[in-house]
Amino acid sequence: MLFAIAYRMLGSVGQAEDIVQETYVRYQAVPPETIQSLKAFLTTITTRLAIDALKSAQAQRETYFGEWLPEPLLTDTSHEPAARAELNESLSIALLVLLEKLNPVERAVFLLREVFDYEYATISAIVGKSESACRQSLHRARAAVHHEKPRYHSTAAEHHLIFYQFLQACVVGDMHGLEAVLAADVVALSDGGGKASAATRPVLGAAFVSAFVMGLFKKAPAPAAYEIVELNGRTSLIIREGGTVTTALMADIRAGTIHRLWFVRNPDKLHPLH
Repeated sequence: MLFAIAYRMLGSVGQAEDIVQETYVRYQAVPPETIQSLKAFLTTITTRLAIDALKSAQAQRETYFGEWLPEPLLTDTSHEPAARAELNESLSIALLVLLEKLNPVERAVFLLREVFDYEYATISAIVGKSESACRQSLHRARAAVHHEKPRYHSTAAEHHLIFYQFLQACVVGDMHGLEAVLAADVVALSDGGGKASAATRPVLGAAFVSAFVMGLFKKAPAPAAYEIVELNGRTSLIIREGGTVTTALMADIRAGTIHRLWFVRNPDKLHPLH
């Protein structure tokens, strides 16, 4: 649970793990008899550490080279369908990107209320703000997120089918087949962080995105290995070169077409996938 909060706050597997470890260290330093609610105590530490880390991270992202994308997270496919659907929505790269528009406290309030279903009184104690201030923060956060949140979400089965059609078109070089699964206003974003080759600006439109994607597959080295995995709750692709993961490719699929493609190539963000 603590990792779930920290990851959704920061969009980073490594930072989330560090925060959970720091939470444990702080927990060990407190006499157990002074803790009234262990869950509330640990959640408060984790959330406040995440808020502080996010403030620093947002400053760093202002000078980040190229596009910044959240770090991909391998997810478990063994959950029941209903539980997976709810889990996947809160883990989606699309939502994590939208959450970047919020300030750290708004992001914490939004996640604690909308994802983890905490009461306002508990959220108030966790973030150190009044209940009224928390309600206002949630109102602003909802407005910012829902303004750009898509009305239609593909099911896991729909996503799986369209993503496979997309990959098949890429592998066989079927440009028309590729354009058929791309929305007219599709956007492709690449995150290399200045440490791997990547497009530094968004690629816009089905014609340009299809040419961009097809070029990437054609340029891939012969020994590259392609592996279908579930990242952030959706069928995705990772590419290995010499046994090392060099690319994570994820998609946002709505109403049978791909609206967003995300290429994570920064090696620092791919290390957990090795």
